[in-house]
Amino acid sequence: MTTFPGSPRLIKGGIVLINPETSAVQRIIALQYNPESISRTLQVQGVGEGGDRSETLRLTGPPVETIKLDAEIDATDQLEFPDQNPNASQLGIHPQLAALETIVYPASSQLQMNNTLAQAGTLEIAPMQAPLTLFIWSKNRILPIRLTDFSITEEAFDPALNPIRAKVSLGMRVLNVTDLGFAHTGGSLFMAYHQQKERLAAMSQGGAMGAMGIGGIP
Repeated sequence: MTTFPGSPRLIKGGIVLINPETSAVQRIIALQYNPESISRTLQVQGVGEGGDRSETLRLTGPPVETIKLDAEIDATDQLEFPDQNPNASQLGIHPQLAALETIVYPASSQLQMNNTLAQAGTLEIAPMQAPLTLFIWSKNRILPIRLTDFSITEEAFDPALNPIRAKVSLGMRVLNVTDLGFAHTGGSLFMAYHQQKERLAAMSQGGAMGAMGIGGIP
């Protein structure tokens, strides 16, 4: 009797929050269902048309990469077995939505502390630092990102009006060494991503001039 499961193990995409100073993992959010498509845009960082002609071919830094995806969250399966999934039966998908939403919220304790400092007469209060957010899409794509767009469409509710199905649209901007610096944890992760791209590009089979209808460059 074979133990082969008949299908490959499904790898999940998701978001991980880490401490930017210690790299300690603070939260792991695995997507319930991998999105069917991901849109990526790379904005080239060149000298531009207004620069010196001798600088036309120069790049000023890595491209600004943005990513957009739609993720689905559904509690239907969990609601079939309420004894095994008490959170789903009592709260629907509120916990899963809250885990994503609080990425873009400062901690309530920090807000209260800043309010206390302000009432005590502190003139300058430093902006609150958030955890470093990583978008993970296989071992080849571990990207430091900042969420730039976030929308939620709740599509179904239980009798207590808890959402039980929703679509979450996420827009992300990849943070590179221009944003973070080389010494930052996120900068190191970006450089690993950049170098992985170069290794993959070296593995790509090149074409031939004949395929383009020419024998060479004049």
